[in-house]
Amino acid sequence: MPQANEICRMDAVTLAAKVRAKELSALEVADAVIAHMERVEPHLHAFCTPAPDHARAAARRVDAKIAAGEDAGPLAGVPVGIKDLVCTRDLPTVSGSVAYEGFMAEEDDVVVERLTAAGAVILGKTNVPEFGYSGASHNAVFEATRNPWNPERSPGGSSAGSGAAVAAGMGPLAVGSDGGGSVRIPSSFCGLVGVKASMGRVPLYPGCRDERYPGVSSWEGIEHIGPMTRTVADSALMLSVMAGPDERDRHSLPAADFDWLACAKAGDLRGCRVAYSADWGYAAVDPEVRRIVGEAVRVFESELGCTVEEANPGWDDPYLTFWGLVAAETDLAGMRRLVAEHGARMTPHLVDFITRPWTAEDLTNAVIGRKAVVNRMWRFMQGYDFLLTPTLACPPFGLYMQGPEIIEGRLVPPFAWLAFTFPMNMTGQPAASVPAGWTEDGLPVGLQIVGRHLDDPTVLRAAAAFEAARPWRGRWPALVS
Repeated sequence: MPQANEICRMDAVTLAAKVRAKELSALEVADAVIAHMERVEPHLHAFCTPAPDHARAAARRVDAKIAAGEDAGPLAGVPVGIKDLVCTRDLPTVSGSVAYEGFMAEEDDVVVERLTAAGAVILGKTNVPEFGYSGASHNAVFEATRNPWNPERSPGGSSAGSGAAVAAGMGPLAVGSDGGGSVRIPSSFCGLVGVKASMGRVPLYPGCRDERYPGVSSWEGIEHIGPMTRTVADSALMLSVMAGPDERDRHSLPAADFDWLACAKAGDLRGCRVAYSADWGYAAVDPEVRRIVGEAVRVFESELGCTVEEANPGWDDPYLTFWGLVAAETDLAGMRRLVAEHGARMTPHLVDFITRPWTAEDLTNAVIGRKAVVNRMWRFMQGYDFLLTPTLACPPFGLYMQGPEIIEGRLVPPFAWLAFTFPMNMTGQPAASVPAGWTEDGLPVGLQIVGRHLDDPTVLRAAAAFEAARPWRGRWPALVS
């Protein structure tokens, strides 16, 4: 019988197979992970709402199904954390805001419905910055989430707790949401695989869709929900459950015409044409990030048989365009009511953003600017099978910051370190972050893999091929090992 520590290190594919085969019970898995949570959570604060009793009850239901000879689902007994911007009927959705303390949604998000139906065991809600308007990991309601690789550093955000939980072995799966990089950011900072599938692959509801929830309901045209895992196969398994059409999301795509799990097997990339942009032609990038990502990119050429060309799409920095889109997709009236009541205890940069006197031209300029980025990108991608970039412009930074002020010797805006992630939300293309390597002081650095429009299979195949060439699954934070 596997020991508790061994259970906590198992990937989801293995765990589900062992539970279905009765080599492990779902309750044994839940007990092992909950005991581990009790040891490491005081150091990391990944879960704003841990739910051990909820998890054990769900595990018992899975075990009862198996005992009755029923199909317990592809995620039978697999523990999962749910980001606290994703609605859950039985657990609070606080969204890191004093305005939503104790809030209980009336229904589960679509992905929560699907994960539960597939046999997953929800461990609790994972911490976020307020309403997700940040790539950091702190808010005014809960303790700041810390990075398992160095608890004095941020795990990134806004899926902060999801990243920290998986990196620390508190379940092999976590749900993240990504409106400007929030699956890929903590995946990069925490040494994980994070996948933002093509826009519409994973339906969104009620988050981003429900006028009852100012703050929670936002960013409809740039938001994605995606998996955060330790392996490419686990991300594919999660997507196989979460993806597919739903009439509650008008952007949701028809069912995929490919097998998610098959795509996550390391395939032959020989002959693939690959673009590599180290900085988009304008971004400040930390020298150690440049080195680590550059070494990872060379693997695609020297070992995987790709033809790699350094090239940039050629757009002007769309930083301000992106924030205009965020404003256009924010319930400004609803959020301003929240600021009027709770503003003294809300995140200052969020209050400033909400109360700024946005003009019609600001918002329409953002829409037009987005079209320019999309057009540049599809034309650029005609010459390549996929694109490689750093995921982020810097390694993990300190707590209680929105981002470094200086990168590569240049003064930069607070969110300039996100230069590589948010353009992919503007285009809706599939993009994944995988571990490129670690800095000299042991902090993870991510490699972003971007596919053509709707070409999720190539992104997964490229990620799996790199994982096979440079495996990372055996590397754990000292806090865990």
